[in-house]
Amino acid sequence: MQAANKKNNVVHINSPSLRLVPAPRDPAEEWLRSIHGAVSPNTERALRTDLGLYRSWCREQRLRPWPVRATVLGRYIDSMAALKAPATVRRQVASLVSLCRAMGWKNPQKSATVTAALMRMNRQKGRRQTQALGLTWSIRERMMAAFGDRLLHVRNRALLAVAYDALLRRSELVALQVSDFVMESDGSATLLVRRSKTDQEAEGAILFLAGDTVALVLRWLKRSGITCGFLFRSLGKNESVGGKLDPSQVPRIYKYMAREAGFGEEVVAGLSGHSARVGAAQDMIASGIEMPAILQAGRWKSIAMVQRYGERVLARRSGTAQLARLQNRLPDPA
Repeated sequence: MQAANKKNNVVHINSPSLRLVPAPRDPAEEWLRSIHGAVSPNTERALRTDLGLYRSWCREQRLRPWPVRATVLGRYIDSMAALKAPATVRRQVASLVSLCRAMGWKNPQKSATVTAALMRMNRQKGRRQTQALGLTWSIRERMMAAFGDRLLHVRNRALLAVAYDALLRRSELVALQVSDFVMESDGSATLLVRRSKTDQEAEGAILFLAGDTVALVLRWLKRSGITCGFLFRSLGKNESVGGKLDPSQVPRIYKYMAREAGFGEEVVAGLSGHSARVGAAQDMIASGIEMPAILQAGRWKSIAMVQRYGERVLARRSGTAQLARLQNRLPDPA
């Protein structure tokens, strides 16, 4: 029964109880909660972003997002291909496929609709990804020589040297602890990388640091007064030592060092948090170091990424290059 209050124009519901309608179940959110802590924070962040973008797009198109249907995913790929890099779209598809597998849904990627959408994108934009500029030895040395004796300069030199010797990703570099750095009797050192992108269960890896890099690290520790905790720290405006260095600061440090060394903006723009890793791999290939040793240094399980990093160096060793050398058709170095 309803009783109307004419004065206040309010309708009262004479009901013993009012039941709240529960919010619709969101399988994506449930899955993300279930894998929290089982995957790296970066992976979880990427999955949440990818699934959220797909959900929002479906709502804008007035389409039901879950379960993921091949026809809808095909339209989504076509829409995203016009806005984002192919590698980003492929990652988004992979995130959605991971959700489908976890929920027991049919894999939409196997459908002709999704296959055709990905082929359209690849034909229009190509599959090639932009590669970070390799921070090779010649670039590294020029960047090292461009600095003075400020604490900032001491830290940056040590950071770059460690990243190059150990072929570190930016997340690995900022996670290093002072205790991970162990001196050897010959002046070199070993470095424990506790966890990495390809080692989420933290089995760890022991890597080598050359004597000149060790000297730079020791100088940084002495000047900064750091004795434990994170090896590389942020610095305040007055060069006060702060907390853990954020991963986003690593490419900024490389770019800053490159500008100070007089490199043009084309070089600066090409540097990323992977540049020291790429450059060291390129130098190893150019120096004729055997592939198993390169794989061990970079902790790669296959040669695919090494070949991609070193494709320009490897091109100079191709059959065509060797034939041109035998025919004396190479340009005079002078």
